[in-house]
Amino acid sequence: MIPTELIRKKREGEELQPDELKFLVNGYVNDDIPDYQMAAFLMAVYFQGMSEAEMNEFTRLMLHSGTVIDLSFIPGVKVDKHSTGGVGDKVSIILAPLVAACGVPVPMISGRGLGHTGGTLDKLESIPGFRTDLDIDRYKKIIEKIGLVMIGQTKSIAPADKKLYALRDVTATVECIPLIAGSIMSKKLAEGIDALVLDVKTGSGAFMREKDRAVELAQALIGIGEAFGKRTIGFITDMNQPLGNAVGNWIEVEECIRCLKGESVPDLMEVTYRLAGAMLYLGEKAGSIEEGEKTARKKIGSGAAYGKFIELVREQGGDISFIENPSKYEKADVQEDVYLETEGYVRTIDNYNIGLAGLVSGAGRKKIVDSVDFTAGLIVHKKIGDSVNSREPVATVYGKDREGVQDAVRRVRKAYRLSNNEVDAPRCIYGMATKDGYTDYENGT
Repeated sequence: MIPTELIRKKREGEELQPDELKFLVNGYVNDDIPDYQMAAFLMAVYFQGMSEAEMNEFTRLMLHSGTVIDLSFIPGVKVDKHSTGGVGDKVSIILAPLVAACGVPVPMISGRGLGHTGGTLDKLESIPGFRTDLDIDRYKKIIEKIGLVMIGQTKSIAPADKKLYALRDVTATVECIPLIAGSIMSKKLAEGIDALVLDVKTGSGAFMREKDRAVELAQALIGIGEAFGKRTIGFITDMNQPLGNAVGNWIEVEECIRCLKGESVPDLMEVTYRLAGAMLYLGEKAGSIEEGEKTARKKIGSGAAYGKFIELVREQGGDISFIENPSKYEKADVQEDVYLETEGYVRTIDNYNIGLAGLVSGAGRKKIVDSVDFTAGLIVHKKIGDSVNSREPVATVYGKDREGVQDAVRRVRKAYRLSNNEVDAPRCIYGMATKDGYTDYENGT
């Protein structure tokens, strides 16, 4: 086969056959096809898309480019959750131990912060000693022992995806649903799961800003999951403001600890309980999502979920004394409250700018090689619908560098828009997608 012929074929909107996709993907991984030709192919896909058959084959090729973990020796239905990323999205840190405490094994391979969004690995690594760079043997042993493990992508898992993603990142082809879906699902299918729950974010702080696009992505992901024999459910959730109040790394872990101990952070826990209910339903520990939610609430109330989190931290090398006594953690060098000059009700928050505020405070990376400041970030005090006056801060920013903190303060001020009239808080969960279609909770369609 000739690469230029296949590039031209896709450019013209034709469907590639499995052997043609195999030639391209394997050729690129083996360095037989250069970056410039694969970049041209990715751009053709960006504009022409992929058929369902192409997406499934593309995912299969990336999945089988490396190790596919076998967890069949572990009893029960193994269920994971994937979020498309957002600002203040710390759900996994609460959700994984909560679901494991209910008896469903949770093998979770997570990612780092990307752009303005945070990453579960960075948050977990803010716990002193916590290791996410475990090999597959240790991964298996931990989930066998405690029913839960949370690590990063290893070199042997979907290496084709890792190489292709790096190329997409520098060729403006990241925001392409078939490529996103293949990338996400190749890694998730490699974990050894039996079922998957998706949290697809939409809004100003999400990669999919329009709800219709978020639904389209959810349905693409579900289609791939079901094609590979994995029961898959997706929820479309709001990202027009931070989830919870904390944005950062250790700051978010602290909020998770409080939630695991029963503190109410309404929007964060609404999403967490819904995802938990779905995971328990797919994991055959509940007859419905609603029944699963009730079980999950009981495990928070009893302290079992918090106890499972302690087990996780201990097994992965973390110092549990910081979980039991968060106040002993290092404090940020600089702290500054953010005030607005006007008064009213919060009408909108540009959540993208809130995410960037966290990044410039030191909690994120401007370049891949940057290290993160685990103490940096912000606490959002005022969210959509809340009243604001000039005497109360809308947020507090933390960091080690005063210049970075002041940049963050400017971005937070820029993010807020007020109204003279009362404003309703947005819905946390817009709807649910399954293999049978999408149900919008607001209008029932």
